[in-house]
Amino acid sequence: MIYAANFKTNHTRTTTRAYIEALSEKLVKKKVEDRVFVFPPLTALDRFEGDFTIGTQNAYPTQNGAYTGEIGLEQLNEFDITTILIGHSERREHMHEDQQTVAKKYHFFMEQGFEIIYCIGEPLEVRESGDDAVAKYLLAQFKGIDLSYEKVIVAYEPIWAIGTGRSATVEEIASTHAMLKSNMDRPLLYGGSVKPANIKEITAIDGVDGVLVGSASLDVESFSQMIFC
Repeated sequence: MIYAANFKTNHTRTTTRAYIEALSEKLVKKKVEDRVFVFPPLTALDRFEGDFTIGTQNAYPTQNGAYTGEIGLEQLNEFDITTILIGHSERREHMHEDQQTVAKKYHFFMEQGFEIIYCIGEPLEVRESGDDAVAKYLLAQFKGIDLSYEKVIVAYEPIWAIGTGRSATVEEIASTHAMLKSNMDRPLLYGGSVKPANIKEITAIDGVDGVLVGSASLDVESFSQMIFC
């Protein structure tokens, strides 16, 4: 099972280090086959030792250059970071990253050999339009994305369930993951208000290979509780 923590714009360099130190002690007892990812804010990126992978929430597809406010490979290489989140709905919405931009970023980091967690998801109006509409919307987010890349993990995050406290139902997750699995052969995570109270039922669903956790991952006790559920 895969457990990924996305801090978004939360935590500082100091609190991230304390979190990682506490998490490292807990992960001594984790299952060997389980994988844990942590995506801190950019200011907290660093080298950390432990049975987990540190990734970046974002980067610009460049080695370096005149891209104000961005980081590139030069900055990531300083901390030996080779894992990245791409396509998260919050970047698509708030930073206006369209599919062409997302695909460009994907291919750049694929060519650099990064492990990629690639995010897809639909808004509420699409979900309420039925399964066919959901399938069409989600599959369109694979345009320009090479799913044969062996180091990509896909994360399905219904936009209407991110940070709202409302997770998709077991039936909604199961049917959507089954549809996605029929169109690709990659590990598939679920994200969207995942928390200790629902982690067991979510990870028990066929086609769910792990979870991408937002707010419930900000507390190390909460996140570790999910890992050891």
